[in-house]
Amino acid sequence: MPSVYIKTYGCQMNERDSEQVAAQLVAKGYSLAPSEAVADVILLNTCSVRDMAEQKAIGKMGNVAAEVRKNRPEVVLGFMGCMAQSRGRELIDRLPDVDLVLGTQKFHRAADYIDDLLQGRRDKIVDVDAEDGSQSAIRDHLLQGSARDRSVSAFVSIMQGCNQHCTFCIVPDTRGAERSRSVPDIVAECRALVARGVREVTLLGQIVTSYGRREIPAREGRSPFVQLLDAVHEVEGLQRIRFTSPHPKGYGLDLAEAYGRLPKLVESAHIPVQSGSDRMLKAMHRGYTRSRFLEIIAQLRSVRPDIGITTDLIVGFPGETEEDYLETEELIRQAQFDNAYIFRYSPRRNTPAATMPDQMPAAVKEDRNQRLLTLMREIGQQRYAACVGRRMEILVEGPSRRNPARMMGRTRCNRIVVFEGSERHRGHVMSVDITRAGSFTLYGDPAVLPWE
Repeated sequence: MPSVYIKTYGCQMNERDSEQVAAQLVAKGYSLAPSEAVADVILLNTCSVRDMAEQKAIGKMGNVAAEVRKNRPEVVLGFMGCMAQSRGRELIDRLPDVDLVLGTQKFHRAADYIDDLLQGRRDKIVDVDAEDGSQSAIRDHLLQGSARDRSVSAFVSIMQGCNQHCTFCIVPDTRGAERSRSVPDIVAECRALVARGVREVTLLGQIVTSYGRREIPAREGRSPFVQLLDAVHEVEGLQRIRFTSPHPKGYGLDLAEAYGRLPKLVESAHIPVQSGSDRMLKAMHRGYTRSRFLEIIAQLRSVRPDIGITTDLIVGFPGETEEDYLETEELIRQAQFDNAYIFRYSPRRNTPAATMPDQMPAAVKEDRNQRLLTLMREIGQQRYAACVGRRMEILVEGPSRRNPARMMGRTRCNRIVVFEGSERHRGHVMSVDITRAGSFTLYGDPAVLPWE
């Protein structure tokens, strides 16, 4: 049978979508190729959040097409995901060697379409239409017998789409309106993952805290999302629950309290703030203020003082003054984030922000980006250094990516810890004594071996 190579750009949702497609193809007899150089099918799962991600994917496909069409003209080339959804047939018009353009609601069609292309039944396929029920179309996404099958953590998609319509964001166009899976369906997937050795799940959605808000009524003061957390918490054998990405508007008291009453819900929160300026937040259509965001942080830390908090930030949004930027710096100092993903504003077509006046020069965006990165690095390193000398619990995930001779695990507050270990540690929850801190990485020694 043919082999397939999938390259993924962008977020965790894209990672899971790629896993879904790979599992689907392997179930039909395809093998996974180690690189595009030997693959019969080459798929790029794309991101549209920033222009750079789109240009990388287009450039990559152009290079791949130029190479394979000379020596292996029968290779199937395809785009999937957000850029495929946004651009559709335009991608084939621009790159005629591309055979497949598959939208975000069509991943479950990938195997059938690829079969058709390989067998010559169809020439070019573009499918970016909406499809009811696509959010529940694929569940099993860990590959039997693969390295991913030995993973102790897994992504679980609980919904698709977004109704927020931030003025800078193209996601509502590329992912569609919010559509949630049922609680029993999600719980069943979590149980199946645990049966295969998974100990930690990360619940995924464009805005996970919006889960079920149109389908599931609040009960006993608990939102549909908190009800889902309660249900997943009951899965026997599951040890940790994470979720990403939420919206600050979704942090009611019920969610803050859940951190205190659900032991499996780890003390970690990634809450995108985007800006520390109320004026910019209003222009972005974020729906909260700086003071409300800081109130959420205070609530979470009152429940779990050791919670790890990270965020997303945008610099150089249209009309951002130096004073607006400095308010973002001050927010970082007040919030004391563990880390932040900082992005230069990138205009996206068909979004309100793309046509706003006072677009920032690239030099201004780069200057503010570097200044914010420097500040965040200083604060993050202080917070990581404060862990030295502490004993912390980690879930061992496997070999360190940078040094496969060592093992790595993740603390409950989502800090990576590297230590001297072996494959026998994989999947164990164990304690480590933190001996030093690097740049957003901790190093430690096992305190108590799990079998002692």
